[in-house]
Amino acid sequence: MPSIDTFTYLDPSKDRRVAIITGGNSGIGFYTVLQLYLHGYIIYIAGRSRSRCNKSINELKAKAIEIIDAKFSNSNTNIKNNDEIIEFNKLKNRQLGELHYLELDLSNLQSVLKAVETFKQKEEYLHLLINNAGAMAVPYTLTQDNYEVQLQTNFISPFLLTLKLLPILEKTKDQFPNLIENPRVIYLSSIGHQFASLYFNLKKQMNYKPDFIFTWVRYGIAKTAGIHFMKMIALRNPKVLCIIVHPGFVMNPNIFTYWTNLPIVGILFWCFFQIFAYFFGVTPEQGADEVTKESLNSNFTIEKNNGESFGPGGKIIQPSKVASNMDYAARTWIWTIRELNERGVVVD
Repeated sequence: MPSIDTFTYLDPSKDRRVAIITGGNSGIGFYTVLQLYLHGYIIYIAGRSRSRCNKSINELKAKAIEIIDAKFSNSNTNIKNNDEIIEFNKLKNRQLGELHYLELDLSNLQSVLKAVETFKQKEEYLHLLINNAGAMAVPYTLTQDNYEVQLQTNFISPFLLTLKLLPILEKTKDQFPNLIENPRVIYLSSIGHQFASLYFNLKKQMNYKPDFIFTWVRYGIAKTAGIHFMKMIALRNPKVLCIIVHPGFVMNPNIFTYWTNLPIVGILFWCFFQIFAYFFGVTPEQGADEVTKESLNSNFTIEKNNGESFGPGGKIIQPSKVASNMDYAARTWIWTIRELNERGVVVD
């Protein structure tokens, strides 16, 4: 996989590329937005809190300037030949993208629909959708739409958001047929989808004890369903490139705050977390690099890569047998459409 610096740096005034990323105000999402912003993308950071997202936008702008200044200073003192002069001039004239807030609460289906309408009022085209946000290992909770919270935030709401934005992605492909990078949808997967390998059932809420064990089963089911919907969209929509990305074991302790605060179990979990992170973990920056590479790689084609899963290092990986089973994927699709219809949400 090429390094991020080898991908094209755009001038947004001449070549406007638009992206939406859910949960782009923290963790992997934050650093993914940073890289896209440096590459000249117009980015809509979709999240619940306007204040937190606006704070992140200010931090991202400052961080981007800091990175460019550091590279500029280093390049200015190390110019040795004509090629380096050309690269220096490119860096000197680099244009940053734009950062905008898009209100979106994945635990609320009406919020998803409203976010789509808001975006359509602001932009005519969409080049990149990154379904990054989600919930992991949280206590059993039902959303106001009566879904288990992990199932809705990791699967059902991204499913709805993607389907509602597909016409804009397809329109972008039709309007710009010679675009180097195909309009694409990125879905962040997880090795945790393997927890559903022995039991996959969307109809049961899985509210069993002990919750600190069954939360992982619920998480696995949600992530497996997410892989299903990406594979089905890849099958049904040949104009849009659908990529599943497992960015590695991103060890962010904030994700596990609930469990680490539990008596006894929390201590054991924290010790396990520290040991696992030391041997296998990657930082949010490293995880974001993987997402960015799959988002910008112009070598990917719909014919060759649609519906594929990529892991650390850009390697093609194979999801679990349940996640890869297209019969299961078709059932997941039908179940989800029916569930949304019962709640008055119509999707094509």
